[in-house]
Amino acid sequence: MNNRDYHELFDLVSHSVSRRQMLKRTANGFGYLALASMLNAESLQAAADKPAEVSRTHFPPKAKRVIFLFMKGGPSQVDTFDYKPKLQADTGKELPFDKPRVQFAPTGNLLASPWKFKQYGECGKPVSELFPHVAECVDDICFLNSCHGTNPAHGGAALKLHTGSDNFVRPSMGAWVNYGLGTENENLPGFITICPTLAHGGVKNWSSAFLPADCSGTPLGNASQSSEEARVQFIENLKLSRGSQRVQLDLIRQMNQDLLNRTGPESALEARTASFELAFRMQTEMPDAIDLTQESAATHHLYGLDETETADFGRQCLMARRFCERGVRFVQITHSNTRVQWDQHGELRKEHAINAKEVDKPIAGLLKDLKQRGLLEDTLVLWGGEFGRTPTVQGAGDDGRDHNPEGFTMWMAGGGVKPGISYGNTDEYGFYAVENKVHVHDLHATLLHLLGIDHLRLTYRYAGRDFRLTDVAGNVVHDIIA
Repeated sequence: MNNRDYHELFDLVSHSVSRRQMLKRTANGFGYLALASMLNAESLQAAADKPAEVSRTHFPPKAKRVIFLFMKGGPSQVDTFDYKPKLQADTGKELPFDKPRVQFAPTGNLLASPWKFKQYGECGKPVSELFPHVAECVDDICFLNSCHGTNPAHGGAALKLHTGSDNFVRPSMGAWVNYGLGTENENLPGFITICPTLAHGGVKNWSSAFLPADCSGTPLGNASQSSEEARVQFIENLKLSRGSQRVQLDLIRQMNQDLLNRTGPESALEARTASFELAFRMQTEMPDAIDLTQESAATHHLYGLDETETADFGRQCLMARRFCERGVRFVQITHSNTRVQWDQHGELRKEHAINAKEVDKPIAGLLKDLKQRGLLEDTLVLWGGEFGRTPTVQGAGDDGRDHNPEGFTMWMAGGGVKPGISYGNTDEYGFYAVENKVHVHDLHATLLHLLGIDHLRLTYRYAGRDFRLTDVAGNVVHDIIA
């Protein structure tokens, strides 16, 4: 509507006119309104003709949801999924090329892996004896052997992996996914993190930062608790009935809406109101979602819930599957007990073995369970830590490895990635990523792409500029997409 039309309308409300005069003098304005109405109806119809997930995405997605298996501390790639015969042969010798300019701590000569590797599956992937159960699933896994980051310290590297930034407060990848796609179940959060670590970035690793508050991860317990105790805090109101709570929320909503009517839109207030409503609805569905007694004895065995070493992480994996079935978009589970993390500067043989024992069977159980239920096809499973470890020894003995962000392994399964392949390579000793390198930004770009999101277009304006998960970098790794 142009300026003349606005003046005409102002004149109408200021002076009495006949019906004939009104129709004659506002013809152009009504024409614009009619056109806008038709275009809006056409747009709504086009959206209605598409599946819900397509209408929310930039292109048809291959994955609908993500399960992120975070191994806090940094698993050693050369002791798990990146077999290096040259490292085995040259153990005890000096590294024949320069070490990184920035290192977390000094290291010595080359250290062979103390574990044997064997080929598995039709793809023939070599896997360490640390992971005999995951090894049975290699034909469903895409191994990324050339990942690399920028920070050799736990805090910075963990933030980089989770948020794309190691020195600024930014939204986590789960929050970005939640912001872009939302939840498929209005009674559950779109992003849940089970037993998250409170160290090395802590809540920043699952926060929404400047995105709307309801995009933030909802934590169940934390890493210092058993997963058996993992609950949403205050999920049950012992003082008020649901009816009384509903009256309270209706009053809060009305008061907030009255304020918004006077002041205009306010995203922070609207998000806070939405989070109140979600907390109210969660009371009905969350207790059922985490009730593992509904699962069969065979399922408990598959995830290792009947074994002391695997029960804790097995519960996390089983809850993740149950959340995915109920429409939660992004589920993170963290292996980071307070006694032993994947951070073996010493006692590598003992403690890497303990860690692998705790997660191997549950992870394989999750992959097998998702596959037999038809969920692996559109569920992207991501495994990895904030960095890897050096192929050179740390300490006076021969039983430790330092942090290594220069080259490490992560893997994906399901969700539209090519199964049974290994992508990229580190050098012959496993120190640097050298072929088809995958930066953390590339990992994020690819994850969003599999969910049907163009990482360049998923932006949020804050403090005068547009932000995205991949900041000003990131390339989709198309070679791993089926």
